[in-house]
Amino acid sequence: MMTLSPSSESTTHLGHYGLIAGVFDELEISDLIDNLLPKKSSHNIPHSTVIKAMCINGLGFTERRLYLFPDFFENLPTERLLGEGVLPEHLNDDVFGRTLDKIYEFGATELFNHIILQAMKHVPINPRFCHADTTNFSVYGDYDHDNDGKTINITYGHPKDKRVDLLRFTISMVTDQKGIPLFVRALDGNSSDKKALIKTIKELTQNLNLDERVYHVADSAFYTEDNVKEIGTNAFFISRVPATINEAKELLMANLILKTCSDERYSCYAVKSCYGGVEQLWGVFCSEEMKKKEEKTFDEKILKELEAAEKSLKKLSNREFACEADARMAAEQWLKENESYEFTKLDIKNRSHRLENKKGRPRKDEKVQTFYLIEAQIKHDQEKVKERRAKLGRFILATNDLELTPDQLLEYYKEQGTVERGFRFLKDKSFRVSEVYLKKESRIEALAMVMVLCLLLYSIAEWKLRTRLEEAKEAIRNQVKKKTQTPTMKWVFFLFRRVTELVIEVDGKRIKKVLNLDEETIKVLKLMGEKYEKYYV
Repeated sequence: MMTLSPSSESTTHLGHYGLIAGVFDELEISDLIDNLLPKKSSHNIPHSTVIKAMCINGLGFTERRLYLFPDFFENLPTERLLGEGVLPEHLNDDVFGRTLDKIYEFGATELFNHIILQAMKHVPINPRFCHADTTNFSVYGDYDHDNDGKTINITYGHPKDKRVDLLRFTISMVTDQKGIPLFVRALDGNSSDKKALIKTIKELTQNLNLDERVYHVADSAFYTEDNVKEIGTNAFFISRVPATINEAKELLMANLILKTCSDERYSCYAVKSCYGGVEQLWGVFCSEEMKKKEEKTFDEKILKELEAAEKSLKKLSNREFACEADARMAAEQWLKENESYEFTKLDIKNRSHRLENKKGRPRKDEKVQTFYLIEAQIKHDQEKVKERRAKLGRFILATNDLELTPDQLLEYYKEQGTVERGFRFLKDKSFRVSEVYLKKESRIEALAMVMVLCLLLYSIAEWKLRTRLEEAKEAIRNQVKKKTQTPTMKWVFFLFRRVTELVIEVDGKRIKKVLNLDEETIKVLKLMGEKYEKYYV
């Protein structure tokens, strides 16, 4: 019978983790963090190594949900990735907690500001567009309140995932036109987008020495009279105008002659505005795609509006008026406020009841109080409905750069998707820290910075590989086996899924070897450069 004995060979999963370590090294983040967050002599490993480990953990991209879990490192070649002598047992809850505390103590946003300035020395990050936005993240379980008065307030807020039952915190982030994050700040779970976005833009401008022609791009939450006044004369902005502003309401419903844009899916009418006391170019755009989407739900929306209007009218019908003229005036005022409708029936009925709220029928000679009630029925004014239907798909964009053309205004605003893609990345269930289980507000604030640092590493690696593929006139296969020069880094990580480190013990010596590199992964490593290749030799 065959007996089992301990093997002198072992393997650990290297996968794509060397690519993450490589971009971390290329940006020289470790040296920067060691200077800013020096370790105490009693600690085994420096904070820079722990943060590097967190990024490898965060960009693990496996299906199992994780939250900086030490077991993650048990089957990884930690010495290869993090340095000689760094073993899985060194990466425990206490180590992660100490580093998160140190990040918070230094200032999470301030640390990221230093990192992005460091990155700009090594990568040509030249922001022309700064896309600002906010989103919120759910927090699971109980947590400890910090008592220093400076931490974010984790509370019930305005959930974008509809989970009103969960506590949450907010992240305000700015990315450049390539999707590379330039700024991050964690905020209270119920923070106001209107206030957060203007503060974010001001902080970003102070931190980075931005070119004069940089455009700050934000959605309609930014566009308030106060924000326009504050930024309007100091920096260029591009934003969507809320349809709730009276001037915008009138334009959206006006009979305008829209001209076809360079992108033929859109048409536009340009007009000057001085909203907030700042001279601006407004573009009233119509999107054919948006119009088709809105047409699908328009009839349903009209019916819901009618139901709401009938409820409002019923409330008015229960109101008692002292005279017929007052009742008729109230009915006319209601119609003025609800101009999409017309009366199909309008009667003013007089009624009476006993004084002092006595019950029963009044006696023959008893004085009674006479009052008047509105009896009305309504329907939609079909001409107005027809007008509204014709104007579906419209929206307004604004800029204080009067030299922009409407085509440029539209093109630049559409790139707002870069920051939204960044948030989708952070919320992806395969992103290892997309759901937060930490129990201290200060550590959650620090973790928010680490999350966006992961996005920074990912987006720079993706940008670099795409650039190198184009320069070398090379391509790699995509998910459907076709050649591409614009792979996602998530797909590239998948290509490395079988790569392992083999350790063999021979005569008391440990020999390490990387297995399962193929032609495609070797091509990626050569294009990325020596700082990446070293993790796979």
